[in-house]
Amino acid sequence: MTTVALIAKECRPGRVKTRLHPPLTLDEAAEVAAASLADTIAVVRDLPATRRVLFFDGEATADLATGFDVLPQPEGGLDARLGALFDAVDGALLLVGMDTPQLAAEDMSAFFDEVDATETGAGDHPAAWFGPALDGGFWALGMTSVAGARGDLIRGVPMSRDDTGAVQRRRLMDAGLSVRDLPPLRDLDTVDDLRAITIEHPRLRTARVFAGLREGSRR
Repeated sequence: MTTVALIAKECRPGRVKTRLHPPLTLDEAAEVAAASLADTIAVVRDLPATRRVLFFDGEATADLATGFDVLPQPEGGLDARLGALFDAVDGALLLVGMDTPQLAAEDMSAFFDEVDATETGAGDHPAAWFGPALDGGFWALGMTSVAGARGDLIRGVPMSRDDTGAVQRRRLMDAGLSVRDLPPLRDLDTVDDLRAITIEHPRLRTARVFAGLREGSRR
């Protein structure tokens, strides 16, 4: 079984994308977050995965949950929550977040190609995949069959730092795993990130929402 998991949270003002405030209001930041999540879900729904998991913090509405098994996030830091997810899911697992609305299926094609090759006996895919983010974190993390609790390879990694990605990648390599990199992507954290992403990808729902907010502010 091949699982793709999307970690996300309920897009309520004051709980999401608070680094966009100011210049955006907290309500506007939540609108951007909801659009980013919608863009990401649309891509994940079309991936060639056996199972799709929405690893969610909050109450998932029916439109979000369609096509997904909803797993509530446990208490604890991000490293502990990700560790719990990787321990709970068997088989190949690829984790992505809601902060890269520009995500495309091609960005993850290597993961699914390698899994397919292994299932048909045509290849021996690496045990881990890593999607670096431009801010030093990571936008994707994938693992296949790893002896023991896979979550132990994540728990204890310091999150939300400019060296988070380097520490996580080194943790995988120190465990003896073969790590393959996916394309680097920009996380949507700041207004500068939002501008850069929407300029490059104007067809995104996120871009349309941001354009509407800017138009409204000019009135």
